[in-house]
This record gives sequence, C-alpha cells and structure tokens, in this order.
Amino acid sequence: MRYPLLDIIRGVALAGIALANYPEFGLWTFMDSEMQSALPYSGADRVMRWLHYGLIDGRFYTIFCLLFGIGFAIIINKAEGRVSLFYRRMATLLIFGVAHLLLLWSGDILALYALAGMLLPLFTRLRDRTLFIIATALWFIPVGIDLWQELSGITLSAPIVAAWWAKAHSYGITEENFATWLRDAESYTAVHQFLMQGAIERMYEFVDGHRLLRVLSIFIIGYIVGHNKSYVYSDIIISNLRHKLPRLLTIGIPLSIAYAWSAMNGQPLGLTIHSLLYALAVPTMALVYITLISVTLQNTLAGDAFAALGRIALTAYIAQSVLGILFFYGIGLGLGCSLPLWLILLVALLAVSIEILFAVVWLRHHRQGPLEWLWRKSYRRE
Repeated sequence: MRYPLLDIIRGVALAGIALANYPEFGLWTFMDSEMQSALPYSGADRVMRWLHYGLIDGRFYTIFCLLFGIGFAIIINKAEGRVSLFYRRMATLLIFGVAHLLLLWSGDILALYALAGMLLPLFTRLRDRTLFIIATALWFIPVGIDLWQELSGITLSAPIVAAWWAKAHSYGITEENFATWLRDAESYTAVHQFLMQGAIERMYEFVDGHRLLRVLSIFIIGYIVGHNKSYVYSDIIISNLRHKLPRLLTIGIPLSIAYAWSAMNGQPLGLTIHSLLYALAVPTMALVYITLISVTLQNTLAGDAFAALGRIALTAYIAQSVLGILFFYGIGLGLGCSLPLWLILLVALLAVSIEILFAVVWLRHHRQGPLEWLWRKSYRRE
C-alpha cells in the first residue's frame, strides 16, 4: 500500500536535492571568486548563495534520509525478522551507489545510505526512547569531533585530501584546470578520470562532514516512524506540527541566517560553532518544510506531480546525474563554467520538470520506476 503524502514529500525532497547538487554539476562551486564574478549576469549570485546556504543546504538531504529510514523500516517489517532479505536489498542499493559514484557523479549518496542502512538491524530490538537518545547523540557527536579537531589542530580528513590530489595529479588534473576539466572533456574517458579522483574526494567529504553519523541518526528517526507506522496517522502528526510551526520558524529562521552568514564568511566564529549551527538549523527547517509540504500540497495537482516523482525516486535521483552531464559537461552541451548560479538553479528546475513529466507518463503504464523494479527484484520471499 502506498501513502501519497510520503511520495509527495519524497518528490519535493528530490527537487530540493537537484537545487543543492546542480551548482556542482554546473561547475560553479569549483570556480574561484574571480571566475564566478566574471560570469554574465552574476550580480545576483551572492544573494542566491545566501539563500542556498540558508534554505537548501542539508535540509532536503535530511528529509530524503528520513524517508529512506522509513522505507528501510518497512522493508525490515516485510522481511518478518529475516535480516538476510534486508541485507540483500542493501547490497543491491550499494551496487547502484558504487556504479553511480564511479560512472556518473562523484557526489553519490546511495552507497553511504546502503552502508548506513546495513547498521539499522543492530538497533531494531531497542525501545523507541533509547533509539531517540542514540539518534540525537549521533547527530551531535560531529560537533564534539569538530571541537576536538579545532583544539588539537588535527584534521581527520587530511590523509584523504592528500590521496585525492595525488590521484588527481596522476591524470593531469590540477588546481588550475579543476573547474574546467569536465567542461573541456571531449570524451567519456576524461569524465571518468575526473570521477575516479572524485570518488576519493567524496570520501574526504564524508569524513569532513561526518556523513555516516548524521545519516545513521536520521535513519534511526525514520526507523522509529516507519516501525510504528506513524505515517498511517499522518493527519494527526501534521496537525501537531502545524501548531508548532510558528515556534519552529522562530527557531529555524534565525539559526539558518546565522549558518548562512557563517558559511558565506569562512566560519568566522570557528568550525565548532559552524557545526553546531548546522546541527540546530538543518533538522528544524526540515520539519518546517515537511509541515509546509503536507499542509499545502496534499490533494492538489502540484502534489500529484511531486507524488509521481516521489514514486520513482531512485530512478529520478540517478537521472538527475545523467541530465547534469548532458547539460554541463563537454560531452554534452558544455554549459559548465558559463552560467551564473541563479541560471544553474533554473536549469535544475528544468531537470526536475523533465523528470516529473517522465514520471507521470511512465506511471500510466507501469507500477514503479525502472530502477525501482530492479532494486525490488532483489527482495524475495522464501
């Protein structure tokens, strides 16, 4: 049985993830400030970057994690205690993620989701209160780690950064041509070289951003929701959140502004404060978005469109990478390094619109997306 509200929220989260990721696909984040300011009509980009940090960064990825956690709980429940079936699903997802990482985009998150998901069965026998305490601890442990790094002067990711640049230099990728490499790529071989060094860079990002701890934290929260089938009573939950919305906004908006200010100004209050602002602002605004999506989009045409996108979430996530390559890399239209940030975000919305159109047409003839079908083939009742 499907729950349309979960599909709607998932679809909107996918749109938000496209907005979060396309500045990198468009190679804008790889350019230095001089290159960025030289782009046509770039005057609005500083405002857009503020909005990106304040409204997008981390929020939709957190919602996506929560929904994955709910989905994993449903899979575990269907497995009826037979953990091997759940691990089979996670292994298939891991294959998808690694293939995505090495063949299409260095920013893949699916492999990490699969690895974090494999840890969930360790927590299934614990009570909800204990699970919530563990999830909260996992979410805030990165702040303590960043405090230790700041005080000790040790950077945990430093060896990975060294390995990353060693791999990049072996292909001739340097600090000078890093931003333009993919735009100038005339063959997939050049793209794949960038992806190989990018896979190591992704490990650096996982360590630097404490991604495993944060993903596992949200997965556990999602597991609590999914295991108890709380989504069945979504109207009650949304009603409660709606009453708390003014308080959430009162807390979330100032924290988001402070986080954006910290990010835009090179973390002037230090890494620890920046990490704490992220830990407080992101989940608060994620709850705000879930509430607003639920209140405004249920039983609307826009909601139906996002629900269609949410039903093919795995296919759509991978397709965002394919479209990003076609739009921005040299083996496609080669628009990378040529568009200001605000135009890149419009291209992201165009990509989402294409995916929604595909989803609506595809689901008229099929029950699920093509990659969803492949993934679910790994689940067998024995």
